[in-house]
Order: sequence, then structure tokens, then C-alpha cells
Amino acid sequence: MSGKGFDDLRGASVFVTGGGSGIGAALVRGLLAQGARVAFVDLARSESGLEGALFLPCDVTDIASLHAAMEAAVTANGPLKALVNNAANDMRHVSADLTETEWDAMQAINLKHYFFACQKAQGLMPESGGSIINFSSTSYMIGSVGLAPYTAANAGIVGMSRSLAREWGGRRIRVNSIAPGWVMTEKQKARWVTPEAFAAHLERQCLKEAMQPEDLLGAVLFLASDLSRMVTGQCLVVDAGLVVTG
Repeated sequence: MSGKGFDDLRGASVFVTGGGSGIGAALVRGLLAQGARVAFVDLARSESGLEGALFLPCDVTDIASLHAAMEAAVTANGPLKALVNNAANDMRHVSADLTETEWDAMQAINLKHYFFACQKAQGLMPESGGSIINFSSTSYMIGSVGLAPYTAANAGIVGMSRSLAREWGGRRIRVNSIAPGWVMTEKQKARWVTPEAFAAHLERQCLKEAMQPEDLLGAVLFLASDLSRMVTGQCLVVDAGLVVTG
């Protein structure tokens, strides 16, 4: 991507959760290529090409540590133009066997910290406003089996984003969500992708190509930039045409 059209991201402060690998790492690399000043949190930095960003080791379920990392990022990079909430865990569960502890752990990583990152971000943005981008998933739209705690959280992310968009719109803070389809990250390929499952999923997509982490970058750049200045409270599906909305 050339960067044309995203000039306002050059020098802008952007904070990404879960930026050490997978989709998050692709976003960090893409934002750096636009000239943004990027900080990201993760348990570890496991992919290359992230050296130009500020890495702050953090367990996002520790809200105090997450807020401290966001403050450190703003101290280093300036007032926050965009928050990208991406950290998640799509662990599979048999619903009949799910424990209360497992449920709470899934909500902590997939929903709770999203809200508290948003809460902190809105106080770190300048008077000119900013953009909050919350990653959801099409899994809740199609009712994916074995993912009840995850799909519940991702439906909640979309509803939460719409409420916050209305609450903070008067301060020029935009809040949107992105719902990816099945993205072929290394984690997905190692744990969940089988030839049979992949072929069946590909058959349902309009575009017959495997989605890659980099395929989410364009949507994030658009929502983070001023090109989307009048877009808020929306959920943008990026899934090669499996889910039809509208």
C-alpha cells in the first residue's frame, strides 16, 4: 500500500493491543509504513518488522498494567489519535462442559479489557478527537460451533462500540468495529485449519482466496484516518464475502 490518502497518520500516535503476532503484527507493520508512531502491547514480540514500534510487554487482562502501558505510549508518542483493540483468544470449548472460571477468563481477554482500553483511550485523545477501532469477528454472525464464550464477547464488542460512539461523538471520538472472517494466521494454521475445514469455508466465500493478516490493514488505515471522519458506530466486515450485511 502506497500510503496515498493516509497522510494524516504520519507522525500520529497509535496504540495497538495484541500487536506482537498475527493480525496485530501485520497492523503494526502497516501503520509504521504509513509513518505513524506506533506503540503496542502483547505478552511477547514474536514476529519481525516491529522494531520501529514501542513494545510494552503487558497482559491486557491486567487492567492497571494496560492503562499504565497506554500512558507510557502517550508520553513517548504524543496524544492518541487511534486505539486498535485487537488482542483476543478464540479457544474452543464444549459448551456443556464449560466452567464458570473458563467463561470469566474468556470474557476478560475478549471483552472486558476492550471496554477499559476504550475508557482510557478517550481520556488520552486531544480536543480534535480520535478513532477507536475494536476487532470483533464474523464468528458471532454465523454462530460458529465450539466458540460460545468467544462469539458472545464479539457480539458484545459491536454493541459496546455503538454505544460508545453515541456517548463520545460530541467530542469527535469515533468508535467502530471490524469483523474479520477466517484469517490464516500462524496460530490458526497450527491449531484449527484442516484441509477439509478450509475447503468448506473457502467454498462459502465470494472471493476464493485465503485471507491473510495483511488483508485487515486497509480497513484499519481507513478507520484510523480522517478519510473516515464521518464514519462511527459501524461494524465493517472483512471476510471475502462470506457474511452479507445491510
